Amino acid sequence: MAEPLSRRDIEFLLYEWLDVTALTSRERFAEHSRETFDDVLSLSADMAIQLFATHNKKADQNEPYIGEDGRVVLIDEVHTALAEFTKSGLVAGSFDESVGGMQLPTVVSRASLAWFQAANPSTSCYPFLSVGNANLLMEYGTPEQIDTWVRPMIEGRFYGTMCLSEPQAGSSLADITTKAVATEDGSYRITGTKMWISCGEHELSENIVHLVLAKTPGGPPGVKGISLFIVPKYLADGTRNDVALVGLNHKMGNRGTTNTLLNFGDGTHGPAPEKGAVGYLVGEENHGLMYMFHMMNEARIGVGFLATAIGYAGYLASLEYAKVRTQGRSVDDKDPSSPPVAIIEHADVRRMLLAQKAYVEGALGLGLYASTLLDEEQTTTGAARDNAHLLLEVLTPIVKSWPSQWCLEANSLAIQVHGGYGYTKEFDVEQFYRDNRLNPIHEGAHGIHGLDLLGRKVVMNGGAGLKLLISTITATIDRAEAAGGEAGEFAAQLRAATERLATVTLAVWSAGDVKVSLANSTVYLEAAGHVVVAWIWLEQLLAVGVKQGDFYDGKRAAARYFYRFELPKTGPQFDLLQSLDRTTLDTEPAWL
Repeated sequence: MAEPLSRRDIEFLLYEWLDVTALTSRERFAEHSRETFDDVLSLSADMAIQLFATHNKKADQNEPYIGEDGRVVLIDEVHTALAEFTKSGLVAGSFDESVGGMQLPTVVSRASLAWFQAANPSTSCYPFLSVGNANLLMEYGTPEQIDTWVRPMIEGRFYGTMCLSEPQAGSSLADITTKAVATEDGSYRITGTKMWISCGEHELSENIVHLVLAKTPGGPPGVKGISLFIVPKYLADGTRNDVALVGLNHKMGNRGTTNTLLNFGDGTHGPAPEKGAVGYLVGEENHGLMYMFHMMNEARIGVGFLATAIGYAGYLASLEYAKVRTQGRSVDDKDPSSPPVAIIEHADVRRMLLAQKAYVEGALGLGLYASTLLDEEQTTTGAARDNAHLLLEVLTPIVKSWPSQWCLEANSLAIQVHGGYGYTKEFDVEQFYRDNRLNPIHEGAHGIHGLDLLGRKVVMNGGAGLKLLISTITATIDRAEAAGGEAGEFAAQLRAATERLATVTLAVWSAGDVKVSLANSTVYLEAAGHVVVAWIWLEQLLAVGVKQGDFYDGKRAAARYFYRFELPKTGPQFDLLQSLDRTTLDTEPAWL
């Protein structure tokens, strides 16, 4: 079994490129060092390989089910792995020491957790959702709410979820119908149904803390009337709350994670005479969606990491296979009696491996870079803090969607490298593809993030976000041009693509019709994503410099592939966008 991630690549990205050790000069991280970072990464790799990867296939083949007693049944290995994960304290990685956290830089914590996502996406989901849940409550919860619900999540005793979607309203949160009615004691009674709730029911923890979006009577229409509530499975006194499991959804991948349909307040487990599950308001009424975006944006970056991790695992598996699988002979070998060669000797197999490498290593670099922006935001002030926040705002749709698209393509290529064996359950790559296929939908489909990027992020504050992104990329281009050589060659390409991104954005918004401007926003997302990842590859190439060895030569080859095979794809996409093409708008539904 191939390791699911490359420790060497993570060390290069963290230490040789991003220089995360420099963060220890800041007060928040002063008690850390390269040694503590390495210890965390080593522990994560060991636990992921020994406890998580070992049951990834078994969890896929033995989905959660509802037992005769109405409880969800999971394989024993999930319980064992998560119990050890809890003991390790890694769930508390980036939290403040004041609440029991390790106060690690976010970028180091993300690198640590990526090992578990690569080793077993399904099992890792349970505690990772809790991290986002706890982070939201740390930001917007009361001290009492933090003590009651957050501390146990950081300790690993409670797990958390996010309950947004409903059967009739998937991503259209304006149409949710779950209701919340205030009571005299200050709590609320929640009634309604939530769908697609990952980790919504299980017996892995003492409690499950649901964060539920609901509307209160008399509130404004649409998303402005949404509020956010803590609705625990068990109340603080141990009473069972009226949160009922209706059923489990069975997906093509990520099968080891319970995915649930939940009823709130249907009387199944009523804790009080009033109808409804007991809920506690977070912050103020009618501000719920704004609060939830704190967790949603974190989850979107997490999905980008998840897609990257699964793609990375597929790449390493297909690389190992290509080295040992023999088939065919060299095209210039005319002797039919020659022994077959390892398929890695074939040019097209190398193409597929190089494409995967370019996708997954580029995506991992992008995710870790975005994580450094969170650390910048947390430990700087003034313009530096504002710029980090703004740049992360612009990058978030890309950090989520680009890996979800292209690391899934890496998984597809991993199957192709395996040939017919790739479609069989005996090899891991078919499961990797199924597990990763969720991520282009998870936490907002590509179309939603295309609308977010083009319709909101690049035009907000008079285009300040796009200007900041372009100036940041341009600074790298200037350094690469000064370095010369291949870096200088690629810098010229990236400068042209970056300038095109700016002019096309202006052209798209010159239409004077928002429907026309946003008609091809998904194409815009893809093109902008490729420009951003080309930038990440140029950054990596500059970090490689003149260093010698197979690892560094591999980085050069992957950068070369991206600039020669991938970045040129943006040209036709920009042409289409600049033409204000109306093909989709002018197509009548009856024609489809």
